[in-house]
Amino acid sequence: MSFTTVFAFLKELKKNNNRDWFEANRNWYLEAKSVFEVYVSLVMGEIKKFDKEAVNTDPKKCIFRIHRDIRFSHDKTPYKINFGAYIAKNGRNSPFAGYYFHIEPGASMFAGGIYLPQPDILRAIRNEIYHNTEEFLEIINNPDFIRHFKEIDAPRLSFAPKGFPKDFPYVDLLKFKYYTVTKSFSEKEAQMPDFIDKTAEVFKALLPLNRFLNNAIKEINS
Repeated sequence: MSFTTVFAFLKELKKNNNRDWFEANRNWYLEAKSVFEVYVSLVMGEIKKFDKEAVNTDPKKCIFRIHRDIRFSHDKTPYKINFGAYIAKNGRNSPFAGYYFHIEPGASMFAGGIYLPQPDILRAIRNEIYHNTEEFLEIINNPDFIRHFKEIDAPRLSFAPKGFPKDFPYVDLLKFKYYTVTKSFSEKEAQMPDFIDKTAEVFKALLPLNRFLNNAIKEINS
């Protein structure tokens, strides 16, 4: 499949981010949205081969709305200039770690893990890392993981989180404000015939991290 329509639409939307232009080009938007929905369905089919828990919902429930929430924002442009989907248990609003796919000209990416979790979830994850440090280190130091993601790319606290010893040898692993990883891809890469296979390969490398994080989250969501 081709993302030509998706990239073309998003490039023009960035130049014309207003309701009049959007309504005049609604059919173009619907065409681009349809391409993205088909792709998300295909990706979910691939993920289901190695992580059935993440694909227990309708693909449309994984896709984010293109409308921006501008109520508390200085930026009043009404539309996002990307298409994004979060594939996780129960869809885009899931509290669980999952797989994120983002199409945006010049800023497309694969991502995963968990972003801005609630305080109880973040503490559960830190506890899991504290008590199972060797397992977590094996995951983030695995050559397949490093080949795609390099490292956890979230910001850190400047101090040990409350309730954890400051002299813990791996305290830096507990300082992350969330636990996400990302990998960029180009418009050219997205147009390649094997892009679905590449997507599946990247997300499969993410599976051990997601499982580790979700083991912690399940403890407080059971």
